Amino acid sequence: MHRPHHLLRKITLPSWLPLDGFILGLVGTVALAALFPVSGRAATVTDGATTVAVAFLFFLYGARLSTREALDGVRHWRLHLTVLACTFVIFPALGLAARGLVPYVLTQPLYTGLLFLCLVPSTVQSSIAFTSLARGNVAAAICAGSFSSLIGIVVTPVLAALLLGSSGGGFSADSVIEIALQLLAPFLAGQLLRRWIGGFISRHRAVLRLVDRGSVLLVVYAAFSAGMTQGIWHQITPARLGILLVVEAVLLALMLTLTTYGSRKLGFPREDRITITFAGSKKSLAAGLPMASVLFGAQASLAVLPLMLFHQMQLMVCAVLARRFADRAPEPAPEAPAVDTAQPQAVAR
Repeated sequence: MHRPHHLLRKITLPSWLPLDGFILGLVGTVALAALFPVSGRAATVTDGATTVAVAFLFFLYGARLSTREALDGVRHWRLHLTVLACTFVIFPALGLAARGLVPYVLTQPLYTGLLFLCLVPSTVQSSIAFTSLARGNVAAAICAGSFSSLIGIVVTPVLAALLLGSSGGGFSADSVIEIALQLLAPFLAGQLLRRWIGGFISRHRAVLRLVDRGSVLLVVYAAFSAGMTQGIWHQITPARLGILLVVEAVLLALMLTLTTYGSRKLGFPREDRITITFAGSKKSLAAGLPMASVLFGAQASLAVLPLMLFHQMQLMVCAVLARRFADRAPEPAPEAPAVDTAQPQAVAR
């Protein structure tokens, strides 16, 4: 499959640690919410702004999804089905298995956040970046991430309704309708208007990227402010956080092992195995945070904490794996020198 070389040139990763400005911004936003949480009328205004920002964010998602890129990747249906199975079948199954850790290892709120982490879609940008660095199938990574994000808008709230139940805090059947209106409807509107605004979006990618990240940071600020004003953080001890990190490390290790060796058993070529490894083992913070704000309401602060920790963990681990894949990649065979047929050939004596 043809690879978008312009995309390969734009993707860069830090040389020693994938700790970028966005991660620092998330940490700073959490600190800001801890020091200056909003309450009362200010909280109402912040919640309204968050609702508008999330709707606009998914409108941009819909407007930016290239139909041509999606159609180009349809023929890799085995790869896409494998990634979707990892994201929406194996991950939730492992999340349900972790139910046995309550209450001795994880508290019920932390487990709810861990299970929600297992339900959100796969990443797009970082999966493409790591696949590119590891010399995998970048075009398939683009399509796999796009398909996961698109399907996740519907599948994640449905899975949450089935698996979270009453443990989802403010989650109820009405949340499915709410998420359809706040997330799916703007996404479809973006798809319908893409014909007229697609060019504008392509010319202003840097500005729209700031809108993306600003929306996510606003969601984080609103969620963690609510947690501070309601005293939720008194329920978490440093020991519990350390245990949560260990549980998530085991979860990530299991998924990386299953995607790496499972794709080999299924007979995928090396480049496709790399795509499955990164797209099938990762979870999207950008998609998960807005969904959590709709599904959990005031309980979103604890619900998104496991996802935020897992996001940073997967970046660091996958960065190391991507470089190892790249180091082990076979060198391309040198091209045979072209023979100039226009020149007379020397006759051997």
